[in-house]
Amino acid sequence: MVARADIINYCDNLLEVAQFKDYCPNGLQVEGAEDVTKIVTGVTASQALINAAIAENADMLLVHHGFFWQGENPNIVGIKQRRIKSLLQANINLVAYHLPLDAHPLLGNNAQLANVLGLEVEGRFGGDGGGNGNGSMAIAMHGCVAGKIAASQFASHISASLNRQVLHIAPESGSNQSIHTVAWCTGAAQGYIEKAVELGVDAFITGEASEQTTHIARESDIHFFAAGHHATERYGVKALGEHLSQHLDIDQCFIDIDNPI
Repeated sequence: MVARADIINYCDNLLEVAQFKDYCPNGLQVEGAEDVTKIVTGVTASQALINAAIAENADMLLVHHGFFWQGENPNIVGIKQRRIKSLLQANINLVAYHLPLDAHPLLGNNAQLANVLGLEVEGRFGGDGGGNGNGSMAIAMHGCVAGKIAASQFASHISASLNRQVLHIAPESGSNQSIHTVAWCTGAAQGYIEKAVELGVDAFITGEASEQTTHIARESDIHFFAAGHHATERYGVKALGEHLSQHLDIDQCFIDIDNPI
């Protein structure tokens, strides 16, 4: 059993929450039990994940996508009311870390995606208002694959690694058929493609695509891969839960509520 406040303080310090401007509050969002014996982790605080946490007798639900987003209706009605009511009735703490969990150099979504795909991290970029940055410290990463790999083979590798069919948009010039250098940012970071072009990398990986993304990729001699918002962001919160289990000696489990987006 670990005090809720100790878990929050530990995570806030570990993820350097104060360094980020974000679209939502990071840390404790809905207050539950003061003492925590079990944590359930997952990507998004949907009703399905909340129900799963209740079934697991969890005292804390730790997610990447929580509640109270900038610009949303602040009223506790409809879906939001039902979700919060479920948490309060079960006395479950809802804890969410958004950009801080994207950015952590070891446990973050981008670092963990690099591990899953076998990418070598060489640096960071972004964080100046484009994509997921929102004026915060850089969260996107760039690096390389070992040697070179054919673009079609790299697409297959991403699909197999994430168990999700990837969207691959190739340059129209046809001059860039192999991939060595790569930039990536999980989630809805398609806005970073132009920054990836500036880096001169062969490929850019993210979760989602926009209409204009196709034209930028085709006209900029860069391979673009959209591998799913949810699929690319499963790994950070899972890694954080495992880290807390090891360092705070607390029971935890990751529950994946699949999302095709």
